[in-house]
Amino acid sequence: MTSDASFGGASPASNRVEEQVGPSDITDPRIRHEAKRAFTWLGVASLFALAVLLSGSLLVIFAGIVFATLIDGGARLIGKVLPVHRGIRVTIVLVATLGFLVWTAQFAGNRVAVEAGQLPATIQAQFFRGLEWLRQHGIQVDVADVQRLARQATGGVSQLTRAVGGMIGALTTMFLIIVLGIYFAVEPDIYRRGVAWILPADKRDRFQGTLEAMGRSLRRLMFGRIIGMAVEGIATWLMLAIYGVPMAFLLGLITGLLAAVPNLGAPVSGAIMILVGFSGGMDMGVYTIIVYTVVQTLDGYVVVPFIARQTVDLPPALVLAAQLIMGVLFGILGLALADPLVAMIKVWLESEADHNQRHQDDDVTLQPAPAAV
Repeated sequence: MTSDASFGGASPASNRVEEQVGPSDITDPRIRHEAKRAFTWLGVASLFALAVLLSGSLLVIFAGIVFATLIDGGARLIGKVLPVHRGIRVTIVLVATLGFLVWTAQFAGNRVAVEAGQLPATIQAQFFRGLEWLRQHGIQVDVADVQRLARQATGGVSQLTRAVGGMIGALTTMFLIIVLGIYFAVEPDIYRRGVAWILPADKRDRFQGTLEAMGRSLRRLMFGRIIGMAVEGIATWLMLAIYGVPMAFLLGLITGLLAAVPNLGAPVSGAIMILVGFSGGMDMGVYTIIVYTVVQTLDGYVVVPFIARQTVDLPPALVLAAQLIMGVLFGILGLALADPLVAMIKVWLESEADHNQRHQDDDVTLQPAPAAV
Protein backbone atom coordinates (compact mmCIF):
# COMPACT_ATOMS: atom_id res chain seq x y z
CA MET A 1 0.00 0.00 0.00
CA THR A 2 1.30 3.40 -0.88
CA SER A 3 1.45 5.83 1.95
CA ASP A 4 0.29 9.40 1.76
CA ALA A 5 3.86 10.55 2.33
CA SER A 6 5.02 8.82 -0.90
CA PHE A 7 2.85 11.23 -2.91
CA GLY A 8 4.49 14.23 -1.28
CA GLY A 9 1.59 14.76 1.12
CA ALA A 10 1.79 15.47 4.82
CA SER A 11 0.40 13.30 7.53
CA PRO A 12 -2.73 14.36 9.46
CA ALA A 13 -0.59 14.89 12.53
CA SER A 14 1.63 17.33 10.68
CA ASN A 15 -1.40 19.22 9.28
CA ARG A 16 -2.88 19.75 12.73
CA VAL A 17 -2.32 23.27 14.04
CA GLU A 18 -1.46 23.39 17.64
CA GLU A 19 -3.78 25.79 19.43
CA GLN A 20 -2.03 27.73 22.14
CA VAL A 21 -3.89 28.95 25.19
CA GLY A 22 -3.93 32.76 25.36
CA PRO A 23 -3.45 34.73 28.56
CA SER A 24 -7.17 35.65 28.67
CA ASP A 25 -8.47 32.11 28.00
CA ILE A 26 -9.89 30.08 30.88
CA THR A 27 -9.69 26.34 30.36
CA ASP A 28 -11.33 25.24 33.58
CA PRO A 29 -15.14 25.23 32.97
CA ARG A 30 -15.91 25.93 36.62
CA ILE A 31 -13.66 28.99 36.69
CA ARG A 32 -15.13 30.10 33.36
CA HIS A 33 -18.64 29.87 34.82
CA GLU A 34 -17.70 31.86 37.89
CA ALA A 35 -15.95 34.46 35.72
CA LYS A 36 -19.13 34.91 33.68
CA ARG A 37 -21.11 35.43 36.85
CA ALA A 38 -18.57 37.95 38.13
CA PHE A 39 -18.68 39.92 34.87
CA THR A 40 -22.49 39.85 34.98
CA TRP A 41 -22.55 41.39 38.44
CA LEU A 42 -19.89 43.88 37.36
CA GLY A 43 -22.09 44.90 34.43
CA VAL A 44 -25.12 45.29 36.69
CA ALA A 45 -23.10 47.44 39.10
CA SER A 46 -21.84 49.56 36.20
CA LEU A 47 -25.38 50.08 34.90
CA PHE A 48 -26.54 51.04 38.39
CA ALA A 49 -23.70 53.56 38.73
CA LEU A 50 -24.56 54.99 35.31
CA ALA A 51 -28.22 55.25 36.30
CA VAL A 52 -27.25 57.14 39.47
CA LEU A 53 -25.03 59.48 37.44
CA LEU A 54 -27.82 60.15 34.94
CA SER A 55 -30.66 60.00 37.47
CA GLY A 56 -31.78 63.58 36.93
CA SER A 57 -32.09 63.17 33.18
CA LEU A 58 -33.74 59.77 33.54
CA LEU A 59 -36.29 61.25 35.94
CA VAL A 60 -37.15 63.99 33.42
CA ILE A 61 -37.59 61.33 30.72
CA PHE A 62 -39.85 59.32 33.03
CA ALA A 63 -41.86 62.48 33.74
CA GLY A 64 -42.25 62.91 29.99
CA ILE A 65 -43.57 59.35 29.78
CA VAL A 66 -46.06 60.08 32.58
CA PHE A 67 -47.22 63.24 30.77
CA ALA A 68 -47.52 61.25 27.54
CA THR A 69 -49.67 58.75 29.43
CA LEU A 70 -52.05 61.54 30.41
CA ILE A 71 -52.30 62.65 26.78
CA ASP A 72 -52.76 59.07 25.63
CA GLY A 73 -55.49 58.48 28.19
CA GLY A 74 -57.38 61.55 27.02
CA ALA A 75 -57.00 60.48 23.39
CA ARG A 76 -58.36 57.02 24.23
CA LEU A 77 -61.39 58.53 25.99
CA ILE A 78 -62.10 60.74 22.97
CA GLY A 79 -61.71 57.71 20.71
CA LYS A 80 -64.66 56.03 22.44
CA VAL A 81 -67.02 58.76 21.26
CA LEU A 82 -65.16 60.17 18.24
CA PRO A 83 -63.56 57.47 16.04
CA VAL A 84 -60.95 59.57 14.25
CA HIS A 85 -57.21 59.19 13.67
CA ARG A 86 -55.04 59.08 16.77
CA GLY A 87 -53.10 62.18 15.74
CA ILE A 88 -56.33 64.20 15.60
CA ARG A 89 -57.37 62.96 19.03
CA VAL A 90 -53.98 63.86 20.53
CA THR A 91 -54.27 67.32 18.96
CA ILE A 92 -57.73 67.76 20.50
CA VAL A 93 -56.36 66.88 23.94
CA LEU A 94 -53.45 69.33 23.61
CA VAL A 95 -55.65 72.15 22.29
CA ALA A 96 -58.21 71.57 25.07
CA THR A 97 -55.46 71.64 27.71
CA LEU A 98 -53.99 74.82 26.27
CA GLY A 99 -57.45 76.39 26.13
CA PHE A 100 -58.08 75.53 29.78
CA LEU A 101 -54.78 77.12 30.81
CA VAL A 102 -55.53 80.26 28.80
CA TRP A 103 -59.02 80.46 30.30
CA THR A 104 -57.62 80.03 33.80
CA ALA A 105 -55.03 82.74 33.23
CA GLN A 106 -57.56 85.13 31.71
CA PHE A 107 -60.58 84.74 33.98
CA ALA A 108 -59.04 83.51 37.22
CA GLY A 109 -55.52 84.89 36.90
CA ASN A 110 -56.24 88.30 38.44
CA ARG A 111 -58.20 86.76 41.28
CA VAL A 112 -55.49 84.22 42.02
CA ALA A 113 -52.81 86.92 41.83
CA VAL A 114 -54.62 89.14 44.34
CA GLU A 115 -55.29 86.26 46.73
CA ALA A 116 -51.74 84.93 46.33
CA GLY A 117 -50.42 88.35 47.32
CA GLN A 118 -52.50 88.27 50.50
CA LEU A 119 -51.69 84.67 51.44
CA PRO A 120 -48.06 85.12 52.66
CA ALA A 121 -48.98 88.06 54.88
CA THR A 122 -51.94 86.14 56.34
CA ILE A 123 -49.85 83.06 57.10
CA GLN A 124 -47.06 85.16 58.60
CA ALA A 125 -49.51 87.04 60.83
CA GLN A 126 -51.05 83.77 62.04
CA PHE A 127 -47.63 82.29 62.66
CA PHE A 128 -46.53 85.15 64.88
CA ARG A 129 -49.92 85.16 66.60
CA GLY A 130 -49.32 81.51 67.47
CA LEU A 131 -45.87 82.33 68.85
CA GLU A 132 -47.37 85.08 70.99
CA TRP A 133 -50.00 82.65 72.29
CA LEU A 134 -47.26 80.20 73.27
CA ARG A 135 -45.35 82.95 75.07
CA GLN A 136 -48.45 83.96 77.01
CA HIS A 137 -48.87 80.36 78.19
CA GLY A 138 -45.42 80.07 79.66
CA ILE A 139 -43.40 78.97 76.63
CA GLN A 140 -40.80 81.69 76.23
CA VAL A 141 -40.32 82.49 72.55
CA ASP A 142 -38.68 85.76 71.53
CA VAL A 143 -40.88 87.05 68.73
CA ALA A 144 -38.31 89.65 67.74
CA ASP A 145 -35.65 86.99 67.23
CA VAL A 146 -38.01 84.89 65.14
CA GLN A 147 -38.89 87.91 63.02
CA ARG A 148 -35.23 88.69 62.52
CA LEU A 149 -34.47 85.11 61.51
CA ALA A 150 -37.42 85.10 59.13
CA ARG A 151 -36.24 88.31 57.49
CA GLN A 152 -32.74 86.89 57.18
CA ALA A 153 -34.08 83.66 55.68
CA THR A 154 -36.23 85.44 53.14
CA GLY A 155 -33.96 88.38 52.40
CA GLY A 156 -30.61 88.89 50.73
CA VAL A 157 -29.33 88.89 47.20
CA SER A 158 -28.02 85.34 47.33
CA GLN A 159 -31.39 83.94 48.39
CA LEU A 160 -33.11 85.91 45.65
CA THR A 161 -30.58 84.68 43.10
CA ARG A 162 -31.09 81.08 44.16
CA ALA A 163 -34.86 81.49 44.02
CA VAL A 164 -34.74 82.98 40.52
CA GLY A 165 -32.32 80.29 39.37
CA GLY A 166 -34.53 77.58 40.81
CA MET A 167 -37.57 79.04 39.08
CA ILE A 168 -35.76 79.19 35.74
CA GLY A 169 -34.56 75.62 36.18
CA ALA A 170 -38.08 74.46 37.06
CA LEU A 171 -39.53 76.16 33.96
CA THR A 172 -36.83 74.60 31.78
CA THR A 173 -37.50 71.16 33.23
CA MET A 174 -41.25 71.60 32.75
CA PHE A 175 -40.70 72.63 29.13
CA LEU A 176 -38.57 69.52 28.48
CA ILE A 177 -41.18 67.29 30.12
CA ILE A 178 -43.94 68.76 27.95
CA VAL A 179 -41.93 68.41 24.74
CA LEU A 180 -40.92 64.83 25.54
CA GLY A 181 -44.48 63.94 26.50
CA ILE A 182 -45.84 65.28 23.20
CA TYR A 183 -43.25 63.35 21.18
CA PHE A 184 -43.95 60.14 23.11
CA ALA A 185 -47.72 60.55 22.79
CA VAL A 186 -47.77 61.33 19.06
CA GLU A 187 -45.79 58.25 17.93
CA PRO A 188 -45.41 55.81 20.83
CA ASP A 189 -44.88 52.76 18.59
CA ILE A 190 -41.57 54.12 17.28
CA TYR A 191 -40.03 54.29 20.74
CA ARG A 192 -41.58 51.00 21.85
CA ARG A 193 -40.21 49.15 18.81
CA GLY A 194 -36.84 50.85 19.23
CA VAL A 195 -36.43 49.62 22.79
CA ALA A 196 -37.72 46.16 21.88
CA TRP A 197 -35.21 45.94 19.01
CA ILE A 198 -32.34 46.21 21.51
CA LEU A 199 -33.55 43.10 23.34
CA PRO A 200 -33.00 39.50 22.19
CA ALA A 201 -35.61 38.25 19.73
CA ASP A 202 -37.06 35.72 22.17
CA LYS A 203 -37.61 38.44 24.80
CA ARG A 204 -39.44 40.97 22.64
CA ASP A 205 -42.97 39.57 22.90
CA ARG A 206 -42.66 39.32 26.65
CA PHE A 207 -41.34 42.89 26.78
CA GLN A 208 -44.27 44.13 24.69
CA GLY A 209 -46.75 42.44 27.03
CA THR A 210 -45.11 43.90 30.13
CA LEU A 211 -45.03 47.34 28.52
CA GLU A 212 -48.73 47.14 27.69
CA ALA A 213 -49.53 46.21 31.30
CA MET A 214 -47.39 49.10 32.56
CA GLY A 215 -49.10 51.56 30.24
CA ARG A 216 -52.56 50.36 31.23
CA SER A 217 -51.79 50.65 34.95
CA LEU A 218 -50.13 54.04 34.55
CA ARG A 219 -53.10 55.43 32.61
CA ARG A 220 -55.50 54.30 35.31
CA LEU A 221 -53.25 55.60 38.07
CA MET A 222 -52.93 59.05 36.51
CA PHE A 223 -56.63 59.22 35.67
CA GLY A 224 -57.43 58.40 39.28
CA ARG A 225 -55.02 61.06 40.46
CA ILE A 226 -56.70 63.70 38.28
CA ILE A 227 -60.13 62.67 39.62
CA GLY A 228 -58.85 62.96 43.20
CA MET A 229 -57.31 66.37 42.52
CA ALA A 230 -60.55 67.65 41.01
CA VAL A 231 -62.71 66.31 43.86
CA GLU A 232 -60.50 67.78 46.59
CA GLY A 233 -60.01 71.13 44.88
CA ILE A 234 -63.64 71.77 43.92
CA ALA A 235 -65.08 70.50 47.21
CA THR A 236 -62.66 72.64 49.23
CA TRP A 237 -63.40 75.74 47.16
CA LEU A 238 -67.20 75.36 47.39
CA MET A 239 -67.29 74.58 51.11
CA LEU A 240 -64.99 77.49 51.98
CA ALA A 241 -66.83 79.89 49.68
CA ILE A 242 -70.19 79.02 51.28
CA TYR A 243 -68.93 80.14 54.69
CA GLY A 244 -67.11 83.15 53.30
CA VAL A 245 -63.56 82.08 54.10
CA PRO A 246 -61.04 84.48 52.54
CA MET A 247 -59.12 83.28 49.47
CA ALA A 248 -61.44 80.28 49.03
CA PHE A 249 -60.63 79.92 45.33
CA LEU A 250 -56.88 80.01 45.92
CA LEU A 251 -57.12 77.53 48.80
CA GLY A 252 -59.16 75.18 46.62
CA LEU A 253 -56.59 75.51 43.85
CA ILE A 254 -53.71 74.80 46.24
CA THR A 255 -55.55 71.81 47.70
CA GLY A 256 -56.22 70.38 44.24
CA LEU A 257 -52.64 70.86 43.07
CA LEU A 258 -51.08 69.42 46.22
CA ALA A 259 -53.38 66.40 45.94
CA ALA A 260 -51.02 65.33 43.14
CA VAL A 261 -48.61 64.33 45.92
CA PRO A 262 -50.44 61.63 47.92
CA ASN A 263 -49.93 61.39 51.70
CA LEU A 264 -47.82 64.56 51.91
CA GLY A 265 -49.80 67.13 49.93
CA ALA A 266 -52.93 66.97 52.09
CA PRO A 267 -51.27 67.99 55.41
CA VAL A 268 -49.54 70.94 53.76
CA SER A 269 -52.70 72.25 52.09
CA GLY A 270 -54.66 71.62 55.29
CA ALA A 271 -52.20 73.62 57.39
CA ILE A 272 -52.41 76.56 54.99
CA MET A 273 -56.22 76.38 54.96
CA ILE A 274 -56.47 76.30 58.76
CA LEU A 275 -54.06 79.21 59.19
CA VAL A 276 -56.14 81.32 56.83
CA GLY A 277 -59.31 80.22 58.59
CA PHE A 278 -58.16 81.32 62.02
CA SER A 279 -57.28 84.73 60.62
CA GLY A 280 -61.06 85.32 60.48
CA GLY A 281 -61.75 84.21 64.03
CA MET A 282 -62.16 81.08 66.10
CA ASP A 283 -65.43 80.00 64.44
CA MET A 284 -63.97 80.26 60.94
CA GLY A 285 -60.86 78.38 62.04
CA VAL A 286 -62.95 75.53 63.44
CA TYR A 287 -64.98 75.49 60.23
CA THR A 288 -61.83 75.13 58.10
CA ILE A 289 -60.78 72.18 60.28
CA ILE A 290 -64.18 70.60 59.62
CA VAL A 291 -63.83 71.26 55.87
CA TYR A 292 -60.39 69.67 55.82
CA THR A 293 -61.63 66.62 57.74
CA VAL A 294 -64.70 66.15 55.52
CA VAL A 295 -62.76 66.54 52.25
CA GLN A 296 -59.97 64.19 53.29
CA THR A 297 -62.47 61.64 54.62
CA LEU A 298 -64.41 61.76 51.36
CA ASP A 299 -61.21 61.37 49.38
CA GLY A 300 -59.72 58.71 51.63
CA TYR A 301 -62.77 56.48 52.11
CA VAL A 302 -64.70 56.98 48.87
CA VAL A 303 -62.55 58.28 46.02
CA VAL A 304 -59.22 56.58 46.78
CA PRO A 305 -60.64 53.06 47.47
CA PHE A 306 -62.69 53.23 44.27
CA ILE A 307 -59.64 54.31 42.28
CA ALA A 308 -57.44 51.70 43.98
CA ARG A 309 -59.75 48.91 42.83
CA GLN A 310 -59.39 50.11 39.25
CA THR A 311 -55.65 50.83 39.30
CA VAL A 312 -52.46 49.48 40.85
CA ASP A 313 -53.04 48.54 44.48
CA LEU A 314 -50.06 50.17 46.20
CA PRO A 315 -49.41 49.79 49.94
CA PRO A 316 -49.56 53.27 51.55
CA ALA A 317 -46.43 52.72 53.63
CA LEU A 318 -44.45 51.73 50.53
CA VAL A 319 -45.65 54.81 48.64
CA LEU A 320 -44.81 57.09 51.59
CA ALA A 321 -41.32 55.60 51.93
CA ALA A 322 -40.71 56.03 48.21
CA GLN A 323 -41.92 59.64 48.39
CA LEU A 324 -39.58 60.44 51.25
CA ILE A 325 -36.59 58.92 49.46
CA MET A 326 -37.40 60.44 46.07
CA GLY A 327 -38.17 63.80 47.66
CA VAL A 328 -34.79 63.93 49.41
CA LEU A 329 -32.93 62.84 46.29
CA PHE A 330 -34.76 64.79 43.56
CA GLY A 331 -36.97 67.39 45.23
CA ILE A 332 -40.55 68.11 44.25
CA LEU A 333 -40.26 66.27 40.92
CA GLY A 334 -39.13 63.08 42.61
CA LEU A 335 -41.88 63.49 45.19
CA ALA A 336 -44.56 63.75 42.49
CA LEU A 337 -43.22 60.80 40.48
CA ALA A 338 -42.64 58.42 43.39
CA ASP A 339 -45.90 56.47 43.18
CA PRO A 340 -45.92 56.12 39.35
CA LEU A 341 -42.38 54.75 39.59
CA VAL A 342 -43.34 52.33 42.36
CA ALA A 343 -46.39 51.26 40.36
CA MET A 344 -44.29 50.49 37.28
CA ILE A 345 -41.78 48.49 39.33
CA LYS A 346 -44.67 46.55 40.90
CA VAL A 347 -46.15 45.71 37.50
CA TRP A 348 -42.74 44.57 36.22
CA LEU A 349 -42.11 42.36 39.27
CA GLU A 350 -45.59 40.82 38.95
CA SER A 351 -44.94 40.13 35.27
CA GLU A 352 -41.64 38.43 36.12
CA ALA A 353 -43.32 36.36 38.84
CA ASP A 354 -46.09 35.24 36.46
CA HIS A 355 -43.54 34.31 33.80
CA ASN A 356 -41.48 32.25 36.24
CA GLN A 357 -44.60 30.55 37.58
CA ARG A 358 -45.69 29.57 34.07
CA HIS A 359 -42.25 28.10 33.39
CA GLN A 360 -42.39 26.09 36.60
CA ASP A 361 -45.85 24.79 35.72
CA ASP A 362 -44.66 23.82 32.23
CA ASP A 363 -41.65 22.00 33.70
CA VAL A 364 -43.90 20.05 36.06
CA THR A 365 -46.25 19.14 33.22
CA LEU A 366 -43.42 17.93 30.98
CA GLN A 367 -41.89 15.69 33.64
CA PRO A 368 -42.60 11.99 32.93
CA ALA A 369 -44.97 10.23 35.26
CA PRO A 370 -43.38 7.65 37.58
CA ALA A 371 -43.49 4.12 36.25
CA ALA A 372 -46.03 1.83 37.83
CA VAL A 373 -44.59 -0.90 40.00
